[in-house]
Amino acid sequence: MPWNIFRRRHKRDALGQSGAQITPRTGVTPPAQDTKAAIDELSQAVKNNPEAVEIYLALGNLYRSQGEIERSIQIRKSLIVRPDLDNDFKARASYELGRDFRRAGILDRAGAALEKAAALIGPNPAIILEMAKLAAQGGDFSRAAKLYSDLNWPVAEAHYLVRRAGELFTENDAEKGLKTLKKALRVWPESVEAWLGQLIQTSRSAGLNELKEVLGEALAKVERNLRFVLLEGYLESMFIEKRRILLKEGLPPDPRTRLSIDVDVAEAVVSVIERQAPDVLLSYYAGKVLLFCDRPDAARPWLDKALILRPGFWLARLELFSLDREAQTLSPAFKEHLDFFLEQARKVRRFVCTSCGLKRDAIFFVCPRCQGWHTIAFRLEFTQ
Repeated sequence: MPWNIFRRRHKRDALGQSGAQITPRTGVTPPAQDTKAAIDELSQAVKNNPEAVEIYLALGNLYRSQGEIERSIQIRKSLIVRPDLDNDFKARASYELGRDFRRAGILDRAGAALEKAAALIGPNPAIILEMAKLAAQGGDFSRAAKLYSDLNWPVAEAHYLVRRAGELFTENDAEKGLKTLKKALRVWPESVEAWLGQLIQTSRSAGLNELKEVLGEALAKVERNLRFVLLEGYLESMFIEKRRILLKEGLPPDPRTRLSIDVDVAEAVVSVIERQAPDVLLSYYAGKVLLFCDRPDAARPWLDKALILRPGFWLARLELFSLDREAQTLSPAFKEHLDFFLEQARKVRRFVCTSCGLKRDAIFFVCPRCQGWHTIAFRLEFTQ
């Protein structure tokens, strides 16, 4: 089957997006009133020319964009049952039907529709991509990794290998989990999620020397603009582990426990950062790590360094302001107000997607909104 039937010969449909592609779509959905007008026009065109398959397919896409999945599904089914319809168009309709079902969360039917499309025209990349997304959505990370491998998409393949490794560790199969992590790193040596997984497992099962070795290698391999993800993810994993231990021991979860790590671990992390070229975020995290082990005097030079490198870096300035506040004599009322604003400032979403602008307070590897891979950035300034 020619590939252009899925690409619609590079023409734009009524949503302003080209057909199915192997890269995540980042098109902007038009205003609801514009989409409704297009739906009305296409509906009339279908009435005037019921054999216009392209119009049927475009109409179904518009219904789907409006959340009218049932109507979209009806259109696909009405095409598939036509006895005189060319197999190419039946495959296209089955493909779109699979996307409809996946959007509706009916994953088994989505899989059946995509399998039918593949049976009609063979392993088209657009169909394989949709199958990969479906496998990931259904939690079948091994299959998702395999399908992304078929597409020669190492970033996504490594990601889902890491997700599978996480399942294996949860199942107490550490040997297979470590093998799967290593496979992810072979597939994509720069994979930040794979290095983060390796770092977490090393901290749980090895000594500080091994921890420093893995962290140093990870910082060397991962793209410079993504290195903060390693440190943010690693710190969060340590806090989660501390809460898990407390719960296991029957102790009540104390929010302050999240802000404490062992001094020897903090010193190991900082010693690795010291060997790196000057970097605003690495300096900031060195300071944060030292604050987490209650060493404010050691943390201050690192935070000062972050501000020298980036004077507008608001979080480093916030931490320094918090440290300086302790030396001030404040009235109880003023201190209460100040504490409130400091706490609110720390809740500002620190991470942003460079593709669509989504802001989050937790790291992500795939943008929840635009599905962009590794588009996360640290908001160094409020304007970002």
